[in-house]
Amino acid sequence: MSRIGRMPIAIPAGVDVKIDGNTVTVKGPKGELIRTVHKDMKVEIEGAEILISRPNDSKENKSLHGLTRTLIANMVDGVTNGYSKTLEINGVGYRAQLQGQNLVLDLGLSHQVIMPAPDGITIETPGQNKILISGIDKQKVGQFAAEIREKRPPEPYKGKGIKYVDEYVRRKEGKAGKGGTA
Repeated sequence: MSRIGRMPIAIPAGVDVKIDGNTVTVKGPKGELIRTVHKDMKVEIEGAEILISRPNDSKENKSLHGLTRTLIANMVDGVTNGYSKTLEINGVGYRAQLQGQNLVLDLGLSHQVIMPAPDGITIETPGQNKILISGIDKQKVGQFAAEIREKRPPEPYKGKGIKYVDEYVRRKEGKAGKGGTA
């Protein structure tokens, strides 16, 4: 059996879980998430725990077992604690600001990059070079952070670009001159 898949998911106080066929609905203090799981996965509530089981040991079902458990655990964690990612902008003249629900980025391009916030995502700019993305859906938060980073990924020579706060950018040495006669 899958080591991750067989672990039960604890349901914290204040979280309501409903299972309707293949649809799992999780309601908590921060909001509500709905996900349809694969038809072969069996999701059950026993007491204050969610259990996931699979019908047989086929390769596909083994893969789906741990995935389904992790997705539902992320839903429970999202409606109780939420998720957040912090991005940092490095570079002269590079900055981020919020205009209504849109994130406006100045990244040394000939134009400003305007990114509207997806549903369920909150954007904050505590400074000109910091972007805080938060929400209850782990996938949406990570995807939007990746889309922002993609606009100007960090480069290894001067370190300019957008990077995650905990990301390490390995720096390279510049091109060495030949040195010699003229």
